[in-house]
Amino acid sequence: MSVQGGRSLRIVIAGAGAIGCFCGGLWAAAGHSVTLLGRPRILGPIAQRGLTLTDFAGLREQLEARQLTCSDNPAVLAEADLVVVAVKSSATAEMGHLIAQYAPPDAPVFSFQNAMTNAALLGQMLPGRDLRAAMVPFNVVPAEGAEAGPPGYQQPGYHRASSGEIMIAAGRGHWGRLLSVPGLPVVETPDITGVQWGKLLINLNNALNALSGLPLMTQLQIRHWRQLMADQMAEALRVMRAAGLKPVSTTPLPVWMSPHILRLPNWAFTRIAAQMLTIDPTARSSMAQDLMQGRITEVDALQGEIQRLGLAHGVETPICDVVIQLIRQAEMKKAGLPKLQPGQI
Repeated sequence: MSVQGGRSLRIVIAGAGAIGCFCGGLWAAAGHSVTLLGRPRILGPIAQRGLTLTDFAGLREQLEARQLTCSDNPAVLAEADLVVVAVKSSATAEMGHLIAQYAPPDAPVFSFQNAMTNAALLGQMLPGRDLRAAMVPFNVVPAEGAEAGPPGYQQPGYHRASSGEIMIAAGRGHWGRLLSVPGLPVVETPDITGVQWGKLLINLNNALNALSGLPLMTQLQIRHWRQLMADQMAEALRVMRAAGLKPVSTTPLPVWMSPHILRLPNWAFTRIAAQMLTIDPTARSSMAQDLMQGRITEVDALQGEIQRLGLAHGVETPICDVVIQLIRQAEMKKAGLPKLQPGQI
């Protein structure tokens, strides 16, 4: 299959989890040469049986095992035209060392990670390289029983559960056009920092969703949860204003309007939200997935970022403080989702 513009890229996904496998799979389906670098626990089944990708809008892409290269050997970075970093924030430094050791100096490195500090850390570790931050707006979750087959056969799969297009920092090479493939639009922006701060505001609900134990759609239909989301977002906006930051909205409405919209009665909120974002009814946040799997979350890179910024500029962050504490307690208990009520937070 030919790719847009006739140029097939060698893309290495450094830290292939849900987001990395989904994006990498769509790039491979469009004809790019994609290597998934990650843990055998995740990539072993893909290497044996291939990968199925689905989404809320009806997308279904089935890849054979031969269409993807899966490896846990960082030496595969040496063949990259582009490195896409998709590890958790806690693994950024380790991956930065591996990229510095193995990847070609002229291969761009794009950070497809949450949080504000990852791209900056990679930039410090990879001086002189084309290092760019990116914003991935959608949520991807593992899909059970993605494709039927012979007895005992189950093809691994990932499901995109919400909408949005990937944004990358503008720069040399027309990478937005090169990486845009069917089902995966990629656009460039001159203000990726503002876009990242805007996405962080939205991502603050990752922790509240995990604490609620509810699917995102169900949580958004409960006004008391939305009011807590609005209060948390307003707290973060106060901190950002004190720091002189200007978040850019990732929805059609300005960021300052989001808390007001969240506080609306259900009938009004539902009407407005339907025009802004599409969410699969079963979707949960990535932080909820982490707690269900007994993993450490990225709360320190989300609420923790607001907490640190508030301390630096003399702005109290009581909601973020409590949310961090509750998430840490849930991590230590390893008992899944706490299933709290808004009043308990």
